[in-house]
Amino acid sequence: MAMKKNPSVAVVALMLALVVLAAAPGGARAACDASKLAVCVSAITGGTPPSTVCCANLKAQQGCFCQYAKDPAYGRYIKSPNARKTLESCHLAVPTC
Repeated sequence: MAMKKNPSVAVVALMLALVVLAAAPGGARAACDASKLAVCVSAITGGTPPSTVCCANLKAQQGCFCQYAKDPAYGRYIKSPNARKTLESCHLAVPTC
């Protein structure tokens, strides 16, 4: 419940989830580096326009979006309307998983 009342807690949780996934061993995860999405937190959680670095990192991680979306720790952020807007702002296709 605290996450709904305090957006900064949600941001910290998202960043921690990104770091945990990036450190996870495994075949497909080795090529995916979710920590690169940390620069997009304000766009994904707050709806601010994405930075050039955010867009570049999203493009580099594009093949990992479905994997990230399926992770229960932060899938709701990846599937959020702001994430969709961020992808569209970066001229990237919204994945269908």
